[in-house]
Amino acid sequence: MLKYFLIAFLGCFPILQSNAQIKTIHVFVSLCDNINQGIVAVPEFLGNGQKPNSNLYWGAAYGVKSYFKKSADWILISNTYKVDSIILERVLFKHSSKDIYLLADAYDGKMIEKCTTDFLKSSNGQLPLIIKEDSLDLKFGGDADLIAYVGHDGLMDFHVNVQYVNNVSEPKDIIILACYSKDYFQYEIQNAQANPLLWTTHLMAPEAYSLKSAIDGWLTGENGAAIEERAAQSYNQYQKCGINGARRLFTTGF
Repeated sequence: MLKYFLIAFLGCFPILQSNAQIKTIHVFVSLCDNINQGIVAVPEFLGNGQKPNSNLYWGAAYGVKSYFKKSADWILISNTYKVDSIILERVLFKHSSKDIYLLADAYDGKMIEKCTTDFLKSSNGQLPLIIKEDSLDLKFGGDADLIAYVGHDGLMDFHVNVQYVNNVSEPKDIIILACYSKDYFQYEIQNAQANPLLWTTHLMAPEAYSLKSAIDGWLTGENGAAIEERAAQSYNQYQKCGINGARRLFTTGF
């Protein structure tokens, strides 16, 4: 009897070990919004912050949902519409060959301040979120391993008043794809005690190819400089801005 019990127990061990090795990524997307954000207007179907399906940062060709959905590296696991009045759509992806899950939330464009605040709090280890997938409890929000923001730099237009906690044991890796994100987010990220893996120094198009390139580097354990180069190469590939200009656009660390 003891023999069979030990076999059963040992047979479960690899599963428990595998679950412990799961990593998660949470991407906060503020939908592009001509009316409610201080941006240079884009065509209406791309800049309607209440319509994720065609939005520049979500459903358009290089939006987060569309780009990752087309990637061979990621598999769409679930798609939830109208999570609430603020998050208009939520998608969950799993990496095709690794135990990595990516959750992306599309915030109503008029709620950019809420999206920004939720991102900052999560960067500080707050707002933990559990997503159940089969038998797994996947940890996102402040419990995610990597946290990203994609969208307009709302801190150009408003101030936030985030109450940060000071007992951060391990800084969160974060990515901010928004115009001049280092200049405008540096004070908040320092207070959040997070690690800026990738952010920007100038005007930019926060599209998903840069995000995916950065995540690819993070998945292989690359340092910030290597991830910065990946993002620059990808940005130049799509924007044709010149590799030197792309390299000056992205930076890592404080």
